[in-house]
Amino acid sequence: MDALQKTSASPGSRLLQHWNRVAGWLQAVIGDSALSLVARLAIAAVFFNSGRTKVSGVLTIKPGTYSLFETEYAVPLLSPQLAAHLATYAEHLFPLLLVLGLLARLSALALLGMTLVIQIFVYPDAWPTHLTWIGLMLIVIGRGAGWWSLDRLLGIR
Repeated sequence: MDALQKTSASPGSRLLQHWNRVAGWLQAVIGDSALSLVARLAIAAVFFNSGRTKVSGVLTIKPGTYSLFETEYAVPLLSPQLAAHLATYAEHLFPLLLVLGLLARLSALALLGMTLVIQIFVYPDAWPTHLTWIGLMLIVIGRGAGWWSLDRLLGIR
């Protein structure tokens, strides 16, 4: 009876079985390490590129950066000068650490905090973009830096 049931399986159930095999193969090929690597590189690029717009040369903060933090990027509790320095250095340091996969969870947490500040105080209407960034950061925070990282080489979880 089982052989008869298998041969008379509906096209929908055969399609489902085939899809489940493909999905299992995809999950094996695209493992957590590949996912973490792509997430680390993607979020690092976003923040590093933003940081580069705030400086000239290596790390000389542009006068226009201070102006932005006085007007458009004004956040409570921090002076515009301090906020400009903190944000600019964070946008250089944490992406570099993410690319290297060194202290990746901490770096992603720091950028998550920065993203929440941006969302709440600077650009509250930009939640679709920020949600995308948060999704990438949560992969790194939740799963770690993955196989291709200094964290793994140094035994840092």
